[in-house]
Amino acid sequence: MYKNLIYNPNNGVCWITVNRPASLNALNSELLSELYTAFEGAERDPDVKAIILTGEGKAFVAGADISEMQDLSAIEGKEMMAKGHYVMDLMESISKPVIGAINGFALGGGCELAMACDIRVASEKAKFGQPEVNLGIIPGFGGTQRLPRLVGKGMGKYLIMTAEYISADEAYRLGLVEKVVPAEELLGAAEKIARTIMEKAPIAIATAKSVINTGAGLDLRSANRLELEAFVTPFGSDDRKEGMKAFLEKRPAKFNNK
Repeated sequence: MYKNLIYNPNNGVCWITVNRPASLNALNSELLSELYTAFEGAERDPDVKAIILTGEGKAFVAGADISEMQDLSAIEGKEMMAKGHYVMDLMESISKPVIGAINGFALGGGCELAMACDIRVASEKAKFGQPEVNLGIIPGFGGTQRLPRLVGKGMGKYLIMTAEYISADEAYRLGLVEKVVPAEELLGAAEKIARTIMEKAPIAIATAKSVINTGAGLDLRSANRLELEAFVTPFGSDDRKEGMKAFLEKRPAKFNNK
């Protein structure tokens, strides 16, 4: 079904692996379409509780495919960027947690793809950067917006305008990734996070993800009202009843995700 990625649901965790190692997993139009289909399928699959995105070989994703982009018109370039936006907006909007296991180069579109994940775990060998200005363009998959929201406006401008690459440790210091681990421990660490989240109440997880993402674009008072309204959904669920009962009975909760 997929030419450019590996789709592997396994015991509740769906592994999506970008698989164009000869081009360092560069994002072309075909791969973007496959990523959209893969995330849409994982969202619809009731057996999938969490998603882990990683790359095959020595790169997570080393950017967009310049060999495809170089002959595009401005309108065609915009259409390709829009396809990337559809993918990354989908990753943020689906109810299931998306964990990025950043195994190597996450540059340009690859850094933008990582930033669309809910949680990012990086190999100590990973490198991050937005080098688009070296090519005479700007980040086009959301990098001008997501990066400043993660690292601050000044640092976002610095990284985009200088095109500087940063290490995994520096990305952690800046808040671009949540965890850095030895390369050989990366996939295990990502899966451990996924399975930890899978033990929690699924309605609460989905609601929290939605409120955090939506509230980030609102002023504090509006965001707090959003939280208050959203609170009703998990509070009215059977998961809430089970979670509170289990707490009082001093036992692990048995949510509907088991």
